[in-house]
Amino acid sequence: MPTHGLLRGKTAAPVSMRMFEPKGVTKALSQISVLAVLLFNTVAGAGCSAAATETANAATKDSATTAAAVNTNSSAASSGPRIEIEPGSPAETVRAFYERLKEKRYREAIHLTNLKPAIEGLSDDELREFAVDLEDIAKAVPADVRINGEIISGESATVTAALPEEAGAEPQMQEIRLRKVNGYWQILAADELTEARIEKEGKNYFYELRIDVRQDEAKKMLERVSKAQLAYSLQNNGTFAEVGKLIELGYIPDDILSSDSTGYVYRIALIDSGKSYFATATPAAYGKTGRNSYLLEPSSGGLSKVTGRDNSGKPLRE
Repeated sequence: MPTHGLLRGKTAAPVSMRMFEPKGVTKALSQISVLAVLLFNTVAGAGCSAAATETANAATKDSATTAAAVNTNSSAASSGPRIEIEPGSPAETVRAFYERLKEKRYREAIHLTNLKPAIEGLSDDELREFAVDLEDIAKAVPADVRINGEIISGESATVTAALPEEAGAEPQMQEIRLRKVNGYWQILAADELTEARIEKEGKNYFYELRIDVRQDEAKKMLERVSKAQLAYSLQNNGTFAEVGKLIELGYIPDDILSSDSTGYVYRIALIDSGKSYFATATPAAYGKTGRNSYLLEPSSGGLSKVTGRDNSGKPLRE
């Protein structure tokens, strides 16, 4: 992890900030579900800047109030200095965002980000449909979010805070980008392309996103089943295993047994006394948790290929 500066104060000229793009929304879906991935990994896990030291140096030149740089490894991130958070500042917005998430005030938290248009049209009942996803992110937020720095450059800002890059990881320094909108600071949880999609889809955005992510993960789950079956068959005279055995061996996660977190119903069917098999993934609620159905069939050439299409919520093979 590179060294970051402890940054504070407005700069006289715009600061050149280079950051990694937000992590993909599908990362670690087996550990935290879709909305948790969207909020936690695109905000908290926006990525450590590869040019953090360069940024700190630029800030020092442009701002007389910038504090000295400090080493922000995981130990320093969890126990290092804090800045004084001023009312109405970017740092206060970041602190409020994570506090509201932790307190399960989800609508209020999302209103502090540029995901706001996607949540405004959702009724309380509709928002509760994402309860599992939202609770996952609430659990992932650390009890104490340590805010170590802030840079303000005109209508843009960057806040540095000690946060895990994913659920359960050690806190590291993360950079959170904000912009000023109508006099208030807003966290940039989505990039420009995503913002355009949100503007177009409105409250349907989260539903469509959930479908996109869960379809992608359904395909990945079957690909994992394919590798698991290949590994099992090589050790068991060419025979294949039932789903319970693959879970017991640690080849596939037990998420495959429930559609609550995956949105899909999975089936592994053994054929010819276990000498062959096929596997299917079918949306648990067609049009809500997924549209495409997927099929895995073994091939003589090694790893099998997963195929998928919209089959009106029915399995591709019975």
